[in-house]
Amino acid sequence: MHPEHATPEQLAALETRLSAQHQAFVRQGLALDLTRGKPSAEQLSLSDALDGILGGDYRAGDGTDTRNYGGLDGLPEAKRLGAALMGVDPGSVLVGGNSSLTLMYQAVLVAHRFGLTGADSAWSREAPVRFLCPVPGYDRHFTVCEQLGIEMLTVDMTPDGPDMDRVEALLAADPSIKGMWCVPKYSNPTGVVYSDATVDRIARLAHVAGPGFRVFWDNAYAVHDLHGFQALASIGDACERHGTADSVLQFASTSKITHAGSGVAFMSASPANLAGFKAFLSASTIGPDKVNQLRTVRLLPDAEALMAHMQRHAGILAPRFEIVLRALEAGFAGTGLGQWEAPAGGYFVSFDTLPGVASAAVALAAQAGVRLTPAGATFPYGRDPGDRNIRIAPSVPSLPELETAMAVFVNCVELASVRRMLAD
Repeated sequence: MHPEHATPEQLAALETRLSAQHQAFVRQGLALDLTRGKPSAEQLSLSDALDGILGGDYRAGDGTDTRNYGGLDGLPEAKRLGAALMGVDPGSVLVGGNSSLTLMYQAVLVAHRFGLTGADSAWSREAPVRFLCPVPGYDRHFTVCEQLGIEMLTVDMTPDGPDMDRVEALLAADPSIKGMWCVPKYSNPTGVVYSDATVDRIARLAHVAGPGFRVFWDNAYAVHDLHGFQALASIGDACERHGTADSVLQFASTSKITHAGSGVAFMSASPANLAGFKAFLSASTIGPDKVNQLRTVRLLPDAEALMAHMQRHAGILAPRFEIVLRALEAGFAGTGLGQWEAPAGGYFVSFDTLPGVASAAVALAAQAGVRLTPAGATFPYGRDPGDRNIRIAPSVPSLPELETAMAVFVNCVELASVRRMLAD
């Protein structure tokens, strides 16, 4: 039966059946977590050779004793690893600590408070300051803006990336827009890979925007493919073509490649942006953890080793994505109760319910012991205007646990949907 075509009596009977199944799940006392895109213990074990890999040899390739202070922007071999991840020149790479989110927060802070290219370029000299945020998107990006008092404007995602007609129109009309978040490959949470045309249009945005505009290019999933490598057009090459190299800052890390809590983060930027950022770092740190940088490049000495390592990750992750997608297809195909993406990489599956259903479905899942990212988290300020989007993170549970979690998820979405129809 297609629920949207059911009579009130049929919906009431369906609600009774789904409620009974929900209570059966509640009685199982489950404790399953689909909230965050964290590597599983099985994935983390792929990098356990990091422990002791230096064997007492702390010298970098250039002779640096990595145990000591200094080296504000990272070891040369770590820069080469970052360059391989982002597809850039090693000379444009700065190597940080264990979190690209930290580098992004610091970069936004510098641009806002101090100016990346001198005090006159500080966004805070003007008010208000706004950012463009493709939605659904990454909640931690939104938190950065919210904490710094930056107003967020949403732009819908399309199968090719952000709605660029809307982006360009907003920038042309509003010089207070100073930044834009992008996750260009396997976008969080939709799994979209930006098209070549979208990448090129983003590289041209500085010609449309007001002064000081920056794109924060968070390429977190650059090598996180599930079924063979999928190329992403080079934003750096596009910026060179359009004379906009200062307008884009690129970020990546090994946090979902090696040990998540002790990864290495990278930023690639133009010489002018790097100079402004290093001025901030020189006042705030003595330097990053070079021992960890050296450990990482000993484990992943070249692009071939990196890609072989990522294939092992894919072997662990792909079956989990298959479980999620099979459950969604079996539960919702032809019902009209949901829409979803089938990503070829990354860490998430994005699911859209009927309008006004997501929050109720997430609450029901929590009752049954399955934790999901809060409904609304994929939108600025935690407010999804349609109350539709749910982000599913399948990486942590075991395969049997994930089968159970998805059975709960499907039942909760069906139950929340039927109750919404009855209420309407």
